[in-house]
Amino acid sequence: MKALACELPSVHGIPLSRFSMMELKREILARGLVATIGQSTLWRWLSQDAIRPWYHRNWIFPRDPAFAEKSARVLDLYEGYWEGTPLGQADSVLCADEKTSIQARRRIHATAAPAPGRPMRVESEYDRMGALAYLAVWDVRRAKVFGRCERKTGIAAFDRLVHQVMSQEPYGSASRVFWVVDNSSSHRGQRCVERLQSRWPNLIVVHTPIHASWLNQIEVYFAIVQRKVLTPNDFASLDDLEERLLRFQEHYERVARPFQWKFTRYDLEQLLQRLQTHDRIMDKAA
Repeated sequence: MKALACELPSVHGIPLSRFSMMELKREILARGLVATIGQSTLWRWLSQDAIRPWYHRNWIFPRDPAFAEKSARVLDLYEGYWEGTPLGQADSVLCADEKTSIQARRRIHATAAPAPGRPMRVESEYDRMGALAYLAVWDVRRAKVFGRCERKTGIAAFDRLVHQVMSQEPYGSASRVFWVVDNSSSHRGQRCVERLQSRWPNLIVVHTPIHASWLNQIEVYFAIVQRKVLTPNDFASLDDLEERLLRFQEHYERVARPFQWKFTRYDLEQLLQRLQTHDRIMDKAA
């Protein structure tokens, strides 16, 4: 029964994307594995091995040929190292990215505040008031946030964000300022490195692997923004949206602490070993 729960239904010609508890029980009985079984018993047996086939998670299989090398550089920075040497007190580690196409939705009827026995009520229908991009930087070691709103993303918008940060202390006079960024068009490749270092010689661009934005700590902050500021989405205008985003930065910094990043080089090595095992299994199956 546990083996069946760990297989995709489609392998057995079952027209389901994943097993629910009821569907799994039905298949078990249809196969004659047991004459009868209660859902609580089946739940208990599956729980012994934390098997939950009704859940799923999205992920991206690493496709960057230099995935291990690029990931290790980022993870070393989070642990306070660069090329095997501890970072100095004057070094800074910043994570930056853009959160694009944030809509301002003005609800047809005003949102009702929560009351005893009743949650907040948000009208389903809305008018679209436009969209903007939120560009932000997270200081990994100091738990500080810098951000700006732009009507569209691009090299010019990203460079304005860099100037906003690097023109302030301690970054302007820091020994080294590491910028962890992904591979979007506004900060991609060697041209980005040369462009930024020509203006800020102490700035070091560190790219995450392709399709590995989850290694960028700014995504953690964006998830907080999505949960605390943008959900539910109810803004009278783009100006209202921009004001809320920028005010939240100050609000969040009052309680912010450096993120407890737990994915280390050791975890990276374990992940790569699992992927290699997966590749060998798939090759044999083919």
